[in-house]
Amino acid sequence: MEAVRPTFLSTRFAARHWYRLSPVSIVLFPFSLAFGLLVALRRLLFRFGVLRSVRLPVPVIVVGNLTVGGTGKTPLILALVDALRVKGLRPGILSRGYGGTSAQPRAVGAGDLAAQVGDEPLLLAERSGSPVWIGADRVAAARALLAAHARCDVILSDDGLQHYRLQRDFEIAVEDARGFGNGLLLPAGPLREPASRRVDATVVNGAEPRPGTFGMRLAPAGLYRVEAQAAPLTLSQLSGKKLHAVAGIGNPERFFAELSRMGLAFSAHAFPDHHAYRAAELEFTDCDFVLMTEKDAVKCRHFGRRDLIAVRVDAELDPALAELILERIHGCATA
Repeated sequence: MEAVRPTFLSTRFAARHWYRLSPVSIVLFPFSLAFGLLVALRRLLFRFGVLRSVRLPVPVIVVGNLTVGGTGKTPLILALVDALRVKGLRPGILSRGYGGTSAQPRAVGAGDLAAQVGDEPLLLAERSGSPVWIGADRVAAARALLAAHARCDVILSDDGLQHYRLQRDFEIAVEDARGFGNGLLLPAGPLREPASRRVDATVVNGAEPRPGTFGMRLAPAGLYRVEAQAAPLTLSQLSGKKLHAVAGIGNPERFFAELSRMGLAFSAHAFPDHHAYRAAELEFTDCDFVLMTEKDAVKCRHFGRRDLIAVRVDAELDPALAELILERIHGCATA
């Protein structure tokens, strides 16, 4: 129950039913009630100590979401790492490693394969400059990270909002323009937990923030070839070219919309989140370049093709969020 991930079939289902009320939503509503009871019972068991949680000797900041599907957690974590480092902290990053084959705690390095460690952890390791550790047991992975990096004084936990075994000092829930969809819990809606679930901060990606929330937008930060050399390109080099775009992320339409805002004309191809690409899937007729997200790019380097182009994005974040985090976590360390 820690992290509910949709298959491609359920992703297509979500587009049709999770973001509107439909007869299917009504049919599935009793199952949502049962799911909600299990979620509430699990929280109570942790709250009263029946299920044990663990506190680390450094503050833990959890970045997650209440809904199934990508909302922009990875760029947010990268922005928070930079913001905390500016404040003099030395962050480490913890992740489940979804999509990889490694279950035991291990460090993620820039030379690792996404098939082993997961696409998001690999991207975080390459871009953050901070130690990144993964593991099915987040507590064990966090302890291993701290043992290997004694100077680390704060941990950012990626997509760990529902992983209650690891105690946290600050919780961030990320939303995008889709909001909570039809407002129902799984499987009738996209919610992993009730929308009323309290967190320390809500970050709204790509939409007008509500009062009491923090705004974030993803801004293009360059183009580069996916192959190992990662040679940069300019937007003008794509002018007049026949372009295709692929996205294997939780919300592919957000990526395609960003390409359109960049003035690019392309044919769009959506894939399931964390899709393991085959080279043949990226062979399009009448095509000069294939554009993709950085999360997709880390899985396609071994294809050895110069026509695969990654679009880098950076999160532009309300600086007040970092100030609030520092205010809340000050003095949280127990050792």
